[in-house]
Amino acid sequence: MTSKELDFEELLKQYDYKFQKGDLVKGIVCGYDSQGAMVDIGAKTIAVVPNREAADKDESVESKLEKGKEYEFLIIREEDEDGKFLLSRKKVDQAYAWQELEKAKAADETILGTIAGIVKGGILVEISGVRGFVPSSQLRVKESDLEVGGKIEVKILTLDPQQSNFILSNKKVYEDTALEVRKNVFSQIEPGQVVKGDVVRITDFGAFIDLGGIDGLLPLSQLSWRWIDHPTDILNVGDKIDVEVIAVDHDKQRVSLSLKNLEPDPWLEAEKQIKEGDKVEGTVTRIKHFGAFVEVFPGVEALLPHNEVVEYQNQNDTIVKVSDKIMTYILKFNPTDKRIALSVREPNGDIGVEELGEPKPKAKKKAQEKAQDEQTERE
Repeated sequence: MTSKELDFEELLKQYDYKFQKGDLVKGIVCGYDSQGAMVDIGAKTIAVVPNREAADKDESVESKLEKGKEYEFLIIREEDEDGKFLLSRKKVDQAYAWQELEKAKAADETILGTIAGIVKGGILVEISGVRGFVPSSQLRVKESDLEVGGKIEVKILTLDPQQSNFILSNKKVYEDTALEVRKNVFSQIEPGQVVKGDVVRITDFGAFIDLGGIDGLLPLSQLSWRWIDHPTDILNVGDKIDVEVIAVDHDKQRVSLSLKNLEPDPWLEAEKQIKEGDKVEGTVTRIKHFGAFVEVFPGVEALLPHNEVVEYQNQNDTIVKVSDKIMTYILKFNPTDKRIALSVREPNGDIGVEELGEPKPKAKKKAQEKAQDEQTERE
């Protein structure tokens, strides 16, 4: 064999390839034509990457495949009559994208995607060239508030590259974030702390205060030392307030708050200024079947028993109503238990129980217990 024949045989060995459809190969971009990009993959002829397999409709092939640069390609069709292979760069990008998505799902990562479309039942989101679906039930906002081309944070719910099944959730991002925030807040919060919060919801029994990731309950009884009929009497949604933490239940993740604890205890001041036997003017705040509650000092309520209410009405030819101002006497004052009993008569040693028209001892005790329960509930 001559030297020329040997050189030709060596040259043929360079093209002794066994490329097949589905193979991943490396190639250098040689140039471009109307069909797409031309790539040298080491075969006898130049392989072709069609425009549709190189770039999206709004992208140019030149911007995706730079001349002279080496890329990986997938053989999507074996040699034709001219010996040319058909290649795809998009399928390689998608394959790597699926791999990255699988890693993201395993790590439960938050991904920033682009809204590619708003369809019935949800939205389409594109991530690294792969489109996934976010059902309406997994959106934290309404579809009408979103725009095509906008960005959205999502987490992967299900992922099946073989079936091209890619389901995402936007709601889970916030739920997981909120859970982490709750853990951090609960690890730092403790009774006695004064914290800032926003009023986010008001109910008949109190208000819910956002403490920066968790909602604490501010009960109606903890709003003020004064009687409050409804939280809206002093609060509105959106108000920013300071509150004291009075209880933390880590197991149930509940926080109880107080607003009135940040105010001076009016009973301490009342103890300095009020004594048994004093004549005081007060405002009727509530009327119950066992008597009327009268505010005799700012934030301090006293009980005027039912029989005394009746006597007052008979004496003054009137019907006692809420907000009425009435004159009474301090019959008993127990600042420790925060209890005050009133009478419409000036106390003296000559007046007995029967003369006052008070109920018999057992009935009186029962009425007092009801009154005490009422005041305990209020406090």
